[in-house]
Amino acid sequence: MIAKKKQSIWRRGGCHCGAVLFEVNAPDEIELIDCNCSMCSKTGYLHLIVPKSQFRLLKGEGKIATYTFNTGAAKHMFCSVCGIKSFYVPRSHPDGFSVNFRCLEDQEFKSVITTEFDGRHWERNAGELAPLEKD
Repeated sequence: MIAKKKQSIWRRGGCHCGAVLFEVNAPDEIELIDCNCSMCSKTGYLHLIVPKSQFRLLKGEGKIATYTFNTGAAKHMFCSVCGIKSFYVPRSHPDGFSVNFRCLEDQEFKSVITTEFDGRHWERNAGELAPLEKD
C-alpha cells in the first residue's frame, strides 16, 4: 500500500491534457490501494501512496484546483483544465501524496499488487492503512 524505497526510480505522470505533470519515485514492485469510498469509486482511483520527498510537481501548479469535504483533511487536487485528479494529499497520510496509478506514463513494473480497502467505512478501517516509511 506504500511505495517502498528499495531500487526506486523517478516515473512521470500527469493529467489528461498535460497541463499538470509530476514525478513519483517508486520501485519496480508496488502495492496499490483500491478504495471503495464515495470519491475513489466514482473516479476509479488506484492509490500509490508515497512520502512527500518521493513526489515532485513538474508543471501546472497554477492549473491545480483543490476540493475538500467532510473533515477537510484530504486535499483533492485536480487539473482545472481537464478535471483529472492525478494525485492528492490523502486524509490517511497528510505527510505524503497519493498518486493515481492510472495517471503514470511508465506502467512497466515487475510486480503490482492491488489491495481492496473499505473506505466507505473509513473511520472503522483507517487503522489498517500502513504508515509512511521514514526518509
